[in-house]
Amino acid sequence: MLLGYARVSTDDQDTAAQVAALESAGAGRIFTERASGGRWDRPELHRMLDQVRAGDVVVVWKLDRLSRSLRDLLQLMDQLDAAGAGFKSLTEAIDTTTAAGRMMMQVIGAFAQFERDMVRERTRAGLAAAAAQGRKGGRRPKLTREQRAMVVRLVGTGEKTAAEAARLFGVNPSTVSRLLATERHTGDELRL
Repeated sequence: MLLGYARVSTDDQDTAAQVAALESAGAGRIFTERASGGRWDRPELHRMLDQVRAGDVVVVWKLDRLSRSLRDLLQLMDQLDAAGAGFKSLTEAIDTTTAAGRMMMQVIGAFAQFERDMVRERTRAGLAAAAAQGRKGGRRPKLTREQRAMVVRLVGTGEKTAAEAARLFGVNPSTVSRLLATERHTGDELRL
């Protein structure tokens, strides 16, 4: 069975052209959605995926109607492949029920993997350069060393509760809890 999927991002757009193209392609059931392609929580998409069976083919008017993210698109392709279903994009002439269509999706997947690897390499190089300059990655601590020592002292002596110390320094109580847990775990005193 051919299952069609049509999507628009805003209410002022219309799915009529997509639906007409999907019907002329032979889609027996068409799922229409009004949601951003960047969102994963699209109810009609998930309803369609739940109904996909082996031998079915999911048809879209254009690739970006299914997903705006290449990573998400490839994940959807994996789900369809695991279900034994195919995929067809009318505009880009991609049809994974054919050898050429499967090759095209593999080429797209290879480029996506290449892009992920390049981002990973650039990130590692940037972190190494920052470390060489003495900079450490991650968020800056909410509390200075002096403030951390004061929190430990105030809570340790019973002068303040952890919640009161958090309010005093304007941080989340979980920040104080982590600080106290680290202090108990290491057993070291925070030195100024």
